[in-house]
Amino acid sequence: MTRLCYCTNVHPAEDLPGILGQLDAYAVPVRQKLGADRLGLGLWLAADVAAGLASSPADLRRFRAELDARGLDVITMNAFPYGGFHADVVKLAVYEPRWTDRRRLQYTVDCVTVLNGLLPGDAAYGGISTLPLGWREPWTEADDTAALDALAELTRTLRSTERLIKLAVEPEPGCVLDTVADTVEWLAPRVDPEYIGLCLDTCHLAVSFADPVETVRSIEAAGLEIVKVQASAALHVEDPKAAYEQLAEFAEPRYLHQVRELAPCGTILTADDLPEALETLPAVGPWRVHFHVPLHAEPDEPLGSTTDVLTEVLNTVSGDRIVEVETYTWNVLPDRHRQDLVDGIAAELAWAEGHLTLEVS
Repeated sequence: MTRLCYCTNVHPAEDLPGILGQLDAYAVPVRQKLGADRLGLGLWLAADVAAGLASSPADLRRFRAELDARGLDVITMNAFPYGGFHADVVKLAVYEPRWTDRRRLQYTVDCVTVLNGLLPGDAAYGGISTLPLGWREPWTEADDTAALDALAELTRTLRSTERLIKLAVEPEPGCVLDTVADTVEWLAPRVDPEYIGLCLDTCHLAVSFADPVETVRSIEAAGLEIVKVQASAALHVEDPKAAYEQLAEFAEPRYLHQVRELAPCGTILTADDLPEALETLPAVGPWRVHFHVPLHAEPDEPLGSTTDVLTEVLNTVSGDRIVEVETYTWNVLPDRHRQDLVDGIAAELAWAEGHLTLEVS
């Protein structure tokens, strides 16, 4: 069964009253707008909130009751951002703490406890996405060992939970595990594939210019599982030189927007952020920009999006799937691309349901 949800990291609250208030303001109206009895969530909790719920079974039960009363189901959790995801400037801070830091392990263990208590009874499993170890620099062999030890400790926790919970490592441009190929190579010989697999973010995949069908098959061939798909789209620009003015509108200060250029010779050229790309990349081949754009709203020409990559992935992945719409960038889109958040989230979920024949639950 495929379960579709939207990720609540689009909302900034980092305390329980604020989270419930934002669910009232956005998630419940989205559910009502879609005419659904239940709405799936990919829940993001800052580390302090996750720790509080994990340490108090009574608070966790009350939180679940609050969700039930609103017709909301937690299908998955996003444990990539540790906190401060809506600060004025996030950039590289989103990759901290790394998997070499005990705080990352504890945060993820807390999320396991929370998801174990929130997962709906009919869910086959729950997935928790996490960062691809950390930003690429600095990273040493000792860091590699520390991260592996932390994942081994987490696996022992996953084996002991009442519900089946799996970790989903999410490749991202510029990180230690930059591409799906990097992630498969690192994970396959090191982890228990019953409990640790991949989060396939289709924006990140598109930015790498990897073939979507071959990518899915390479994961399966390595004996790893796609624990969840993050349904997202990147900016695609066929002729960057003709689009500098439009691209500059997306060069905002909060998040990192990595850029990859496909050179005529087939080489992938890189820039760690869009302002850098506008200054340094030759712009003789198409660009893909790590900027999550709404699934249902193609950017104005000469810009485009990579929803075709998402469609190819979803048509190739087999079996039970968690599909999490993850457009967290609504509040930093250029003004002319924005819309009411309830309308936007509902439209994305409706787009996914219509194009991918999924259930919003």
